[in-house]
Amino acid sequence: MQDISSPKGMRDLMNEEYYSFQGFFEKAQEVAVYYGFKPIDTPILEHEEIFTTGIGEGTDIVDKEMYTLKTKGGDHLALRPEHTAPLARAYVEHGMQALPQPVMLYQYGPIFRHDKPQRGRYRQFWQFDLDSLGNDKSIMDALVIKAGMSILEEAGASSLSIDINSIGDKECRNGYIRELTNYYKKHIGQLPGIDRERLKTNPLRILDSKEEKTKEINEGAPDSISFLCPSCKKHFKEVLEYLEEMNIQYNINKNLVRGLSYYTRTVFEIMEQGGAEDGGALALAGGGRYDYLARHLGSKKDVPAVGISIGVDRIVASAWYKKLTPRILKKPKIYFIQLGSEAKLKSLNIIEILRKAHIPIAQSLSKDSLGSQLAIAEKLAIPYALIFGVKEALDNSVIVRDMSNRSQDTVKLPKLLEYLKELK
Repeated sequence: MQDISSPKGMRDLMNEEYYSFQGFFEKAQEVAVYYGFKPIDTPILEHEEIFTTGIGEGTDIVDKEMYTLKTKGGDHLALRPEHTAPLARAYVEHGMQALPQPVMLYQYGPIFRHDKPQRGRYRQFWQFDLDSLGNDKSIMDALVIKAGMSILEEAGASSLSIDINSIGDKECRNGYIRELTNYYKKHIGQLPGIDRERLKTNPLRILDSKEEKTKEINEGAPDSISFLCPSCKKHFKEVLEYLEEMNIQYNINKNLVRGLSYYTRTVFEIMEQGGAEDGGALALAGGGRYDYLARHLGSKKDVPAVGISIGVDRIVASAWYKKLTPRILKKPKIYFIQLGSEAKLKSLNIIEILRKAHIPIAQSLSKDSLGSQLAIAEKLAIPYALIFGVKEALDNSVIVRDMSNRSQDTVKLPKLLEYLKELK
């Protein structure tokens, strides 16, 4: 028997869950627009090197989690495992450096990672991103963090705080990486194989390790903040001052590097205290600065940038999520009932009159008996029924029944909208 279930770690979004996602997107979009972000939608498929160059070898995403394919024309493409590298590519490709800077953009859509599916983690999942490109000022880091927190709070999250760190820039990071490498070399006997490999390619990644033994070794690792050059130190201090000014709780986490190689200076995660299954903190969003990414993707000069990604699946699945209703969802106040072939023939024209007047209705046009249609109207608890039968079809009228007390009026079609406006 052929397996026709959806692929592992991927699922169909339907009914209430679909509306929950759409409701979240509309709220996030609304908040983003108030902060000055504009929309962009990048392709789901990109050239593979956008990610191998941008995110970097030695990261889990590139080494283990990317879905890649070779096209009939010989191109090597990848399903996007994140939004930032495609965004930086679009910025360079469309010459956005010629626009007034910073360019502030938001995007929303599915992301693909061949990861181990677990609670709240899928292989196709949704992210909402906010990014500011073209300015290195610390206030942009603060703005992106604040906008991200506002979106989460509007969706129902509380007890949020920021885990934050600075991993420096190319002036000061090399000194830190040298020190870190020397530290790990002293503990190489205890390092698991995966982290020994990372020591050769990308030592910063070890700080992000999920291995229990490495987590213990990381407790004593040197911290990047001690190695910051004066300008990075000043930048980080300013970001923290903005957070304090906005009363945003933060915790300096010296092992925070985030799982992507393009980060510089500020890295952060928005944590929900007590949100994890074990009662610990749960990361709902994360991001940071990526001042060198655009140059890796073909820009003639560096484009300082900062962004945040919000994991939508995790939010929609949370007990605190407000079940934000999409604007398209209107509770029907009228149930349309038709009887007989003449009435059925004209039914769609009447529904069109109501649609143009923005009157939401429910109907079961495929049903023929009055009893079955009235039963559905009762079950859905819709306040009024419009009954359109053979007689009404002939004299261009409709019966409006109040479902609460069974009273009804016959109304001529030209007067119908006027009559419905009077109804409470």
